[in-house]
Amino acid sequence: MTQIIKGENLPLSGEPMRVAVVRRSDGPGAPEVDAAALLVGADGKVRGGEDLVFYNQSAHAGSGVRLTGNVRGEGEVVADWLEIDPGRVEPAVERIVVAASCDDATFGEVEDLYLRAVSATTGEQLALYAVEDATTETAILLGEFYRRAGGWKFRAVGQGYDSGLPGLAEDFGFAVPEEAVEAPMETVPEGTVEPPEEVAVVPPEEAAVVPVQAPAPVQAPAPAPVPLAVGVVGKVGGAAPLYAPALGVPMARCNDLPGEMGPEFEPVEFSGRGKEDVDPGLTLPKGFVVVDVLRKGDGYIEVVTLTVRGRRWREVLGSGLPDLHGVGVFHHDGRSPLRLRVDAPGMAAWTIRLRPVSTLRPFDGPVEGCGPDVLAHTGDETDVRFRFKGDEDKEGYFGVNVHRRGGHAQDTYSRRDRGRGSGSIPRGPRLLVIEADGGWSVEPGASRITSFWTRRR
Repeated sequence: MTQIIKGENLPLSGEPMRVAVVRRSDGPGAPEVDAAALLVGADGKVRGGEDLVFYNQSAHAGSGVRLTGNVRGEGEVVADWLEIDPGRVEPAVERIVVAASCDDATFGEVEDLYLRAVSATTGEQLALYAVEDATTETAILLGEFYRRAGGWKFRAVGQGYDSGLPGLAEDFGFAVPEEAVEAPMETVPEGTVEPPEEVAVVPPEEAAVVPVQAPAPVQAPAPAPVPLAVGVVGKVGGAAPLYAPALGVPMARCNDLPGEMGPEFEPVEFSGRGKEDVDPGLTLPKGFVVVDVLRKGDGYIEVVTLTVRGRRWREVLGSGLPDLHGVGVFHHDGRSPLRLRVDAPGMAAWTIRLRPVSTLRPFDGPVEGCGPDVLAHTGDETDVRFRFKGDEDKEGYFGVNVHRRGGHAQDTYSRRDRGRGSGSIPRGPRLLVIEADGGWSVEPGASRITSFWTRRR
């Protein structure tokens, strides 16, 4: 019998394990849960920040404990997976405590929360504990793997903290406000690291296994202009805030990009329908130029630059988001005529605006958006945390490219489903060009973590 209740324990063989912190999400707005492991000594305390394994510090250097990622299965089942190899745990570590925190919600609002441990080699279930009595807690100790008589055992703990992470941290000798830890971020490759296919997330009340699984020009009269959103913050489909500088308002410098990144000029706007070529009538020196794109309704819209012969050259922006307000950028060589082509479905109305890169949002803190966007980075080499919320079906593409002076681009991060990850960007000045089929957020890595393992959302 491997399923136990709160307070019970059972022996383990000591073989390498995969441990899942599992819950059921009912879609957008569901509580966000973050899992972690604490490596605890005989005194019941961690030795320091290095004994924490969490989203922003995903592996323990000397004890074979690693957080491998967040995956989703059928029926909105979500699991954070840890790898634990008892044979590699340092002698000074007596217990490995698996805990979780819940941002902006309580564990009483989290559906079907449980911990499940399986063999890393066979996938056989070793332990299962379902949390049944959570109410107002915002942090919780789910279970612990501990030494006993030369071997290892598992105990179902289920101890919650209304005070959240600070209360939990204090109990384990890690005062969050005073003892923030350095956070060297491990770069996460594209997509999510998943457990092997034979490992399954099994709801406690079901016998069936639910596998975890990790997309000719139309001529028309000149339309009335489609106004871009007035104000600096708006919403697209209620998904996420985005930057929307008001039309007709003088645009001030918003970042510290040097002049060689792009020329200064007065913004210009153009409106049309369907597929049309746009000649802005601008003579600009070499550098980047920003393009705001607004398209009402549904359908895919694409903006590209044109060659001297009027042929398609480079894509500036492409998106199928409904009621799009996106931001793209292109690098102008300073010699060729500046011409664009806008291609929208049928007679769909659109407005584009060209503006200088000095008006871009700076990437100097957490930034949220929805759809394509461009940010200005002028700081040092920086670790970055990414979150992609997905489209209405919780799917879609998310990618970030870094552009430097001269138009050279470097792929930084991409994924084809909703989720989180991390990467790094070089020292500025750089432009962060974001392609996204839904809501997203990016946040620069911090050298001090003031909230333990909570993800940067």
